[in-house]
Amino acid sequence: MTLKKKVLSVSLSGLMALGAVTAVGLPAGAVGNGPSAGNGAVQTSILHTYDSLVEYLKTQDAKQEALELEVIGQTVQKRDIYMAKYISNPENPTVLFLTQQHGNEQLTTEGALEFIKHLGTGKTGGVLENVNILVIPMLNADGAMGDVGFSLDNYHADGDRHLTRYNYNGIDLNREHAKETSEMEPEARALHENVFMKYDIDYMIDLHHQGTLSETEGQLVSGSILYPTNPNVDPEVLEGSKKLGSVVFNALHHTGWGHIGKYVGGTGENIGRNGAAVRYDISTLLFEMRGMSDHYREDYALGQKSNGYLIKQTTIALDAAVKAIADGSIETADTSFWDTLPEQKNRQGEEADE
Repeated sequence: MTLKKKVLSVSLSGLMALGAVTAVGLPAGAVGNGPSAGNGAVQTSILHTYDSLVEYLKTQDAKQEALELEVIGQTVQKRDIYMAKYISNPENPTVLFLTQQHGNEQLTTEGALEFIKHLGTGKTGGVLENVNILVIPMLNADGAMGDVGFSLDNYHADGDRHLTRYNYNGIDLNREHAKETSEMEPEARALHENVFMKYDIDYMIDLHHQGTLSETEGQLVSGSILYPTNPNVDPEVLEGSKKLGSVVFNALHHTGWGHIGKYVGGTGENIGRNGAAVRYDISTLLFEMRGMSDHYREDYALGQKSNGYLIKQTTIALDAAVKAIADGSIETADTSFWDTLPEQKNRQGEEADE
């Protein structure tokens, strides 16, 4: 894969949590240790619904000349799947940000929506002239709305709905990526046929959430990252993935509240970060934020007072990625930190949940 070089930098400032989400605050108790477990009630009513997300995207589309909305397909329950596109020059390097393959992992979506809004504020310093950006802010809308063909009565969040990892058919969309596209669930098939195959994508950050009890060096992480680990990944693609991880790590590690570990994930091509790298030569990074929006395990969901941290962590990561790709600095990113980045461990027998 040949990565194109463009020169420009971007600065994203004034990040605020959107809608009813409280503006980001950084209590001293969180410094160096991530947001505290059980910090506030677990609520879903403060999160965007599918309908409010669509309204938000259409509002931004009307305001932003550079933004174009594309419907890439539909969910099992016939909800349109939207992608926000910023394509000024097909020769520019292209980055894809993907959220909510798992419907109960929504704070990354809230961060992605805030990022979209800021791309239209004029505070991005012309970055859109030098990098193409694709954002799919809710792949699994049925799971996000709890509109599925199985019971969610044992889920813990309060609010107007439950959110679940799986799609309507009870399938984990992040295990679909090794199949023939004709055999995939509708959401994964739309991603492959109408995004991976249609656009010349150089980089992807696949945004997820994990449980609340992962730690390194005795401190709970605010998130964890991992490059593709399938043995069939092209070495150049793998190196680009590690550079992307370097950009994200260095943007967060020195914030004081960001504590990033190395995720321990599988090597299967069926997993998104591996499948996209093997099948399409996309340099991919998995980013697992801490805590989920809802779950049947009480220790997997963080209270709403942690929302601000995780939304800000998302927007910082996306901002850093587009800046480094646009100005070419990603090509000289130091990947040696991967050699010493501690692998996270899970307290109390918690399982990995990529």
